[in-house]
Amino acid sequence: MSEEIYHDMVNKRNQLKLRALLKELPAFCRDYFLGMETQTQSRTRIAYAYDLGIFFQFLHDNNPQCAKMDIKDYPLSILDQITPTDIEEYLSYLRYYVKGGKEYTNDERGLVRKLASLKSFYNYFFRMEKIEKNPAALVRLPKRHEKNITRFDVDEVVRFLDNVESGEKLTKRQQLYHEQTKTRDLAMMTLMLGTGIRVSECVGLNIDDVDFQNNGIRIFRKGGSESVVYFGDEVEKALKDYMEERKGMEALPGHTTALFLSMQKKRIGVRSVEKLVKKYAQTVTPLKHITPHKLRSTYGTSLYRETGDIYLVADVLGHKDVNTTKKHYAALEDERRRSAANKVKLREE
Repeated sequence: MSEEIYHDMVNKRNQLKLRALLKELPAFCRDYFLGMETQTQSRTRIAYAYDLGIFFQFLHDNNPQCAKMDIKDYPLSILDQITPTDIEEYLSYLRYYVKGGKEYTNDERGLVRKLASLKSFYNYFFRMEKIEKNPAALVRLPKRHEKNITRFDVDEVVRFLDNVESGEKLTKRQQLYHEQTKTRDLAMMTLMLGTGIRVSECVGLNIDDVDFQNNGIRIFRKGGSESVVYFGDEVEKALKDYMEERKGMEALPGHTTALFLSMQKKRIGVRSVEKLVKKYAQTVTPLKHITPHKLRSTYGTSLYRETGDIYLVADVLGHKDVNTTKKHYAALEDERRRSAANKVKLREE
């Protein structure tokens, strides 16, 4: 029997996580998650369930009426008792709170996401005519200040890959492990920087997903759609070097088809790749917070600067809506528009 596709395995694992979260929520929440199942990813549903758990815990701790019942016993009618002011107080609470002896904070981005979860939740029951009021619709999303996209500069990419290959700037302890993983690490970093694939797409690759005849890799995008992404000569060399090494590796059962293996002979995980990127990036640019997603941003920036085609960038990065791409690369678009100012001559000098 062939091994389970990584994407399917992650979805099943997330489904179990969601079920565990739902056990701590009011019973009527299950209707909401069933209603959104076909339109959302499993990871999104987990995030929403987590957010709702915080909301109902806030109500239980701060609302005298809600405190009288166990959260799991809340009736659907409780949603009609919540006012816009209650929700605004909840947002204020989210900025800083302590739970289980641990401190939590939410910046603008976190507040926006948690309110968006609540708006979606209320919209569902209001649309289904199961509640009479929709207080969440009356609360405005917190204003978000756009941040500059963190990415590698061209010279930083060169130094980053050089250090992944040599390991010279790593600590003595890190260098011991580096000798065993440098070919794999260079293949992964070159692949992400050379194609813009997501870290989840990278770790989900199987050996037979790589096609050197066409220099392409088969990946599963967010939502499960299958796609082919093409790579250039630098990525080809790094992958071939690693795959030659991979032939001599013996993976544990259930991981034999995985392309990138951990030192434990299992498919490498997202968290492990995040740690690797951080380790190598800190030797190049300690002031920049570089993550696998920043490698993706670096690729998108380079591709847009080279082609000027925002639709191509959107397609290669797997953005379903080109407006998502435009939002991320708005500064570059403005830069290109400015450069057009003196391109057309109206009169000869």
